[in-house]
Amino acid sequence: MSACGQAAKQEPIVSASTELHQVDLVSTGTLVFDLASVPAYSGQPYAIVNDNKPYFTDADLTAVSFETYSDLDSLGRCGVAYASVGKDLMPTEERGSIGQVKPSGWHTIKYDNVDGKYLYNRCHLIGYQLTAENANEKNLITGTRYLNVQGMLPFENMAADYVKETGNHVLYRVTPVFEGSNLVASGVLMEAESVEDKGEGILCCVYVYNVQPGININYATGDSSASGTNQTAVTEQATQAVTQAASQQTSTESYILNTNTKKFHRPSCSSVKQMKESNKKSSSESRDALIAAGYDPCKKCNP
Repeated sequence: MSACGQAAKQEPIVSASTELHQVDLVSTGTLVFDLASVPAYSGQPYAIVNDNKPYFTDADLTAVSFETYSDLDSLGRCGVAYASVGKDLMPTEERGSIGQVKPSGWHTIKYDNVDGKYLYNRCHLIGYQLTAENANEKNLITGTRYLNVQGMLPFENMAADYVKETGNHVLYRVTPVFEGSNLVASGVLMEAESVEDKGEGILCCVYVYNVQPGININYATGDSSASGTNQTAVTEQATQAVTQAASQQTSTESYILNTNTKKFHRPSCSSVKQMKESNKKSSSESRDALIAAGYDPCKKCNP
């Protein structure tokens, strides 16, 4: 079983020091997750926590679908998001634009050594494919491309596939961990457990690092710089004219998205014919907007 849950009915409480991995605690019911127990990032996108067992009690497990998102705090930061994910919560329409949401610490910035160029994505705490939450500011944090695609997406996919295949529920909770008054989360605690089979299908408890290899991040503000190189970031302001021109050029283009693999294709791409209809959707958003939303261009048709 993969390292791949919901929340206790009492929402987790994040309290953090200003020094990384010191006294950062997440209270989950009667148990406590301590960020100090998580090793420093060393090349893997996540670390297994609590022997891969979510901080749930038997009383928390429910086969009745629900979803809850914490109000933003005084700094505009997201809190815990949790749900009992069933088929009835999953999307029945195409995902809309989320570009109007600016999560705490948000910067639009590009680096050549980041996949898709954009350092930050608007990361859903609970993925759109699970609860169909689109531009919900209570469910979107400033997360690196690495956090979004390498860290969180594999667990979202496993939970979504399980629910679709079995019709069962998955208790699923994601807690962003902010240190002190930082505007960008250091990482997220992800918990998931399949309900009807009591974790036989899905069971995970992991801490996913909000890092980007090769990039230094100031978590207090969201500012960043390339590490170990003379590479210069391309900011939104510096490329405003270019992006406006690109938007005009691509405004009439359309793409086919695979919501499962998070790839986008030209409509004529042979891979489109191989997609499941449930994973296929059309989009008229620009190439840059799709990449910023967490999608990768197909390497076969190079859209």
